[in-house]
Amino acid sequence: MAQFTRIQVAETMKKTGLVPLFYNNDITISKEILKACYKGGARLLEFTARGDFAHEIFSDLVKYANKELPEMIIGVGSVTDAGAASLYMQLGANFIVTPVFREDIALVCNRRKVLWSPGCGSLTEIARAEEMGCEIVKLFPGGIYGPNFVKGIKGPQPWTSIMPTGGVSPTKESLTEWFSAGVTCVGMGSKLITKDIITHKNYKQLEINIKNVLNIIENIRT
Repeated sequence: MAQFTRIQVAETMKKTGLVPLFYNNDITISKEILKACYKGGARLLEFTARGDFAHEIFSDLVKYANKELPEMIIGVGSVTDAGAASLYMQLGANFIVTPVFREDIALVCNRRKVLWSPGCGSLTEIARAEEMGCEIVKLFPGGIYGPNFVKGIKGPQPWTSIMPTGGVSPTKESLTEWFSAGVTCVGMGSKLITKDIITHKNYKQLEINIKNVLNIIENIRT
């Protein structure tokens, strides 16, 4: 069962502006990554469940966070059907992120009042997702559409909250471009939690990276 309401999740996304995302099939490495993100100031993390038995890793990770990192909001990404969404919510997912917009996922998440963020690529998809109760839309793949797409959406729909994933870099230039376009938050995976960090277990560097990104976002907003 989710430990945080969908309103709390949405507000945290808006407040911090950052959702780190990663997948690893090693629970020890996963815990270290989660802890480094937490120590760096992140309060959200999307576990991109793309491997066999990923739900087992996710379950252990949620239990660890609930005990050791009480303010960390863990969700799951790469969810492609209502059955998977239901499974992960039963395991404690606080939010569900999908690569596509599916009404069956919207229904099961809304039934349990869990925030869901569908991958959308057109104004029509975004409008339909919002009609189904979506608070924050995932723009995916963000690198294909770019900040100008966000500006185009915010023109006729200034109320729309957008989180691009893919195409966002942990640099001042990239983050300024996206947030100036009007995004609510950004999702970042391998450009933030790099292969080098995981290979060399350089979790201190990840902590530093998270702090730097959050500082950049805060400065852009102020």
